[in-house]
Amino acid sequence: MDIKRKLQKNKKLRNRGRKVNFEVRDKLVELLEVSRYRRDHLIEYLHVIQDSQGHINEDYITALANLLKISQTEVYEVATFYHHFDIIKGDEKVPPNLTVRVCDSVTCEINGANQLAENLNDYFKGTVRIQKVPCIGRCQSAPVAVVKFNPIDNANLKNVKQAVDAKEYNPSIPKYINMNEYIDNGGYKLYSSLKKNKIKSEEVLTELENSNLRGLGGAGFPAGKKWRILKDQPSPRLLAINIDEGEPGTFKDRFYLETDPHRFFEGMLVASEVVGIDKIYIYLRDEYAAVRSLMEYELDELRNKFKDQIPDIELRRGAGAYICGEESAMIESIEGKKGMPRLRPPFVAQVGLFGRPTLEHNMETLYWVRDIAEKGAAWFTSFGRNGRKGLRSFSVSGRIKNPGVHLAPAGITVKELIDEYAGGMLDGHDFYAYFPGGASGGILPASMDNIPLDFDTLNEYDCFIGSAAIIILSSHDKVVQAASTTMSFFEHESCGKCTPCRVGTSKATKLMKESKWNIPLLNDLATVMSDSSICGLGQAASNPLKSVIKYFPEELKK
Repeated sequence: MDIKRKLQKNKKLRNRGRKVNFEVRDKLVELLEVSRYRRDHLIEYLHVIQDSQGHINEDYITALANLLKISQTEVYEVATFYHHFDIIKGDEKVPPNLTVRVCDSVTCEINGANQLAENLNDYFKGTVRIQKVPCIGRCQSAPVAVVKFNPIDNANLKNVKQAVDAKEYNPSIPKYINMNEYIDNGGYKLYSSLKKNKIKSEEVLTELENSNLRGLGGAGFPAGKKWRILKDQPSPRLLAINIDEGEPGTFKDRFYLETDPHRFFEGMLVASEVVGIDKIYIYLRDEYAAVRSLMEYELDELRNKFKDQIPDIELRRGAGAYICGEESAMIESIEGKKGMPRLRPPFVAQVGLFGRPTLEHNMETLYWVRDIAEKGAAWFTSFGRNGRKGLRSFSVSGRIKNPGVHLAPAGITVKELIDEYAGGMLDGHDFYAYFPGGASGGILPASMDNIPLDFDTLNEYDCFIGSAAIIILSSHDKVVQAASTTMSFFEHESCGKCTPCRVGTSKATKLMKESKWNIPLLNDLATVMSDSSICGLGQAASNPLKSVIKYFPEELKK
């Protein structure tokens, strides 16, 4: 018998992979309630399972893979990438039915978040899962806990317990300007005029270019220039809107959406008309449950009003991954994949979502389109201080009396922002330091309180304004601790694709927790991370670390 026949004779036939549990599969079919299964909706389907079951076990992963006709590995690797999916393997213990998430980012930390989490753990004793999580975008009300989907501002054991006992798991919908109110105040006149050719697209684009409105998600690319580039790309063209507002300290997008969502919607539709967009995708961070609810309702109102006059709009739900604030990672996530940044070129304006030219924007950038188009670029540029022009929405939190979103002239200094808008420092607190651009924007001492806050003005100090999240620290705080907290955040949120970020944030986190810093080693690490990481997360993660060494050496001597 030759070797080939011998192998064939001894070969044992067996089923490959995990078998489908058809009872679970049938239940999943009922849960999803769709007539056609779409691969790019994988994350949406995972949310349905997580919301209904409180976790996702292997049977559901197998059933979903079967319905989508993809490998179980493909489903598993996507599900395990995102923090908001609880994946249960084999006989692993299922988490409690209810989870309370406690934000432990810088502003919540200095307001007692760690003690709050400890108190909750001591009280519930495992009957409720208590998780410490990164910033949830409510820094003005720190500390914050979320009871399933319901955010509890200024959280303490008493009000969290009340929500748990009352089974108040869903958020209250804030009072906002609905469609009828918006239309009564001149809303959608600009868009209607564009559709009827009463206003030329070129006029709107010219005003946008003259205003020098820049991307307000952090990168600061000129909006008008981006529209111009997209207009020259072949159709079909797509619009992807990033509302994955995950930068610690940032909550401006949530504020605007919870007060005046249709101003954003009109900007979105105007951009679509001017550029020639065939379909719109809105990517909303999962932590914003109230925003998701009101947007779903108001988008239906929008569709009913304009019917076939507007492009198809899909609202997509993030799943707890900071990296998806990066434009190409967000696009990967919308496609139902792991949110990992793409190598460039090609750029998303050329090869973006589903391989099509894509206009990618932060929500707030589009929010200003109507005002600039109607009032003119000169109106927008009439604001500004210290040689800068325009308006900035500052998310201000920390040791000040009036935290919140403050609309102020571009170029304002942090001293002016504190004194004129944020109500001054809290009683008994002296201004000590500040983050000028969220966790990744670096940290500056109070002695440098006269620097104009705007794009490019902070570069020479190894800092940047980013999303304009200003976190104020006082003499009661330690910058070393704040920087260590931010580095732990970056380690937690690194997607793992590139070694400088994946290993660098891990090593830096450990080194920064030591009582005596190895400064030469940390400097080398920071340089490698900044120079070699493939996206902004790794490139900026070392900014707070470098700021401590450069501006707060006295803390390292203690």
